[in-house]
Amino acid sequence: MNGLVGVKDGLLNGVDAPGATLKSRAAWQDFAGLYPTDEECLASFLALELAEVLQGAKPANLVCLTNKRRSCGRNLYLLWKEHGAPLLEESGLKVRVLDDRGSSILLLLYSQEALGSLIAQKSVRIILGKAGYRDVDHFDGVLDELATRVTGEGFPHEIGVFLGYPLKDVIGFMGWAPLAFTVQGPWKIFGKPEQSLRLAECHRECRSRMSLLLASGCNPLECLKNSINDAADSYQQHGAPFLAAS
Repeated sequence: MNGLVGVKDGLLNGVDAPGATLKSRAAWQDFAGLYPTDEECLASFLALELAEVLQGAKPANLVCLTNKRRSCGRNLYLLWKEHGAPLLEESGLKVRVLDDRGSSILLLLYSQEALGSLIAQKSVRIILGKAGYRDVDHFDGVLDELATRVTGEGFPHEIGVFLGYPLKDVIGFMGWAPLAFTVQGPWKIFGKPEQSLRLAECHRECRSRMSLLLASGCNPLECLKNSINDAADSYQQHGAPFLAAS
């Protein structure tokens, strides 16, 4: 399966699917025209796409940039090539290029502290080991393995672990536990849905909060580098992986 196509399928799909219970994401196109410079245009896009990570509600997000003009009149793929590294350095986040086909690029953008702590958890190491990751104790090695799998024959559905989705939902989707599919949300939810839905709502609130800031004309460079900590407690309470079976 094409890696970039796979991001939109399976576990990660569901925002606009029939029966979805949560609102769709805020649309960057609605306020992209407020930001005239190349750096501001790219920063506004990244700030919205990384809202949950910047606010402490997720350890990482996937961002896919296609090599074509967007509604702002600019090509975000080319802007990333030129301005992405310095913008990200200002934000304090890290990036791993998972796939670059020339026509599009798939990025894993993450908080080093949050993702490192997640991968260090015993339950996460067990799942990654079962998925065939060779050195689950080595952070960079795990990300290297993930990047290799994204560009391989099949899409690695364990990527949901890296994105901070509840472990029960990841292993339920992968068929590793006898969990019933219960709710179609921003990801497919298995077993008891309450904790997963609370986490999904926390993600939505982060996105809405950032959308309001950007739509009001807030400096996107400041939005990108100054995290908003209101969601951090919600992530600690609801976002930590859990393996409730039902």
